[in-house]
Amino acid sequence: MAKRFVAAMIKHETNTFSPIPTPLGSFAVGYPGGRPLSGRAAIDAYGGANIGLAAYIDLAREEGAELDVPMAANAAPSGPVSDDAFERMAEPVVAAVRKGCDALFLDLHGAMVTESHDDGEGELLRRVRAVAPDLPIAVSLDFHTNMSRTMVESATVMTGYCTYPHIDMYETAARAGRTLSRTLKGEIKPVIVWGKRPMLTHTLKQGHAVQPLKDIMDRAVAAERSGEVLNASVFGGFPMADIPHVGLTAILMADRETRAAEALRDSLLDMAWERRADFVYEVEPLAASITHAKTLDGGPIVLVDHGDNVFSGGTQDVMETVAESFRQGLTDMAVGPIWDPQAVKEMVKAGVGTKVTVKLGGKTSMPALGLQGQPLEVTGTVRRITDGRYKVTCPMKTGLMMDHGASAVLDTGAAEILVCSERMEAFDLGVFRHAGIEPTAKRYLLIKSRQHFRAGFEPIAKHIVLLSGPGVTSSDYGLFRFDNVPRPLYPLDRAMTL
Repeated sequence: MAKRFVAAMIKHETNTFSPIPTPLGSFAVGYPGGRPLSGRAAIDAYGGANIGLAAYIDLAREEGAELDVPMAANAAPSGPVSDDAFERMAEPVVAAVRKGCDALFLDLHGAMVTESHDDGEGELLRRVRAVAPDLPIAVSLDFHTNMSRTMVESATVMTGYCTYPHIDMYETAARAGRTLSRTLKGEIKPVIVWGKRPMLTHTLKQGHAVQPLKDIMDRAVAAERSGEVLNASVFGGFPMADIPHVGLTAILMADRETRAAEALRDSLLDMAWERRADFVYEVEPLAASITHAKTLDGGPIVLVDHGDNVFSGGTQDVMETVAESFRQGLTDMAVGPIWDPQAVKEMVKAGVGTKVTVKLGGKTSMPALGLQGQPLEVTGTVRRITDGRYKVTCPMKTGLMMDHGASAVLDTGAAEILVCSERMEAFDLGVFRHAGIEPTAKRYLLIKSRQHFRAGFEPIAKHIVLLSGPGVTSSDYGLFRFDNVPRPLYPLDRAMTL
């Protein structure tokens, strides 16, 4: 008889400081019915894309297995997931396992916090184990996983992204899937070896292609490719989460014998700890960064507002970086997307070609930082109105349809500003091109991002300037109150020793 596989995707990176709520509808942006996909609709939507679920779909096809996809849900990072949303996503997965299956393949993020659970992925796995104690389970995870003991003890196989920006989503799940497939065939008996260091690393220092992470990640990748271990993953962790599970983690998959994996784990973690000071990003005043950008030759000059990055939980409507750019006289700019559904409605109502004045952005206050929303009044001509949909062509999430809802372009003369109805990071050039803005033709591109922009924008950038604007994804940890993280924790406690 053909094997029966269950595969599911539930992904959310929770910024516990973010004021943006996360109901079930947040996991269904761009899809009808206001709910996530399942079954054939999920397979059709995600199959063939550069994401983990697609790898599991392909594996089931290769193995000739019957595939049940009870849940495919992915939401932009924001505040804690509502209990209602978590229950309505978790229960179909547990129910599918309860029916009986040969293996479960999960495409998870690893940093989900819900209203009632500081370890969303661990709670999902705990529930699965309650109904299927011996079920082989493969889990692929984001590089920004905040690893918990429950997660580790509930999985059979775990792998994580080796890249940031995350261009290996498909391959990460394929790695987990291949290892579990070998397990099902009796070829191997995987054992998880893991460890953690008390480091709250800065996201802007987590790029896989540059130090301090580069040769740590290279060592892990080489160990897996050479067969030293079955799988090797290093997780930088997600720092904007006030929970007990933060930290830098190494996960190694060994085949029965664990000594080599344990030695590799210790080596990787020791390298990271020795470089802990190098994982700290020192912020620069916003005005100084933009002043520097004005001295650079050529273009495009990519201005990256990393304090308000939606893919880290930012509101995407903080206007300080835009305001400072105008104050300093920058021109020939493309800006966006800025999240402001109300402004979009006003521009749509006015129509293309109409001159309008709108109070843009600044609709969201951030109590965790004591910041009030401050709209920026701008006047310009409505150039285009779009549906906000385009297919990704850059190496990250390649082939996936993106949707930031009804959108409009406001031309102020100095800048073409893309305004959207749904929060979405600018990481693929399609974000501008679908709205008739050619990014390579602009001198300045002002976007809200941290590292993912490098997948699409770095290849066209003449220069990149990081802007430390305000917001709930700021790299200044002194702005945040951490009450629930384990202490001591570097760099909150810089004098600590192991």
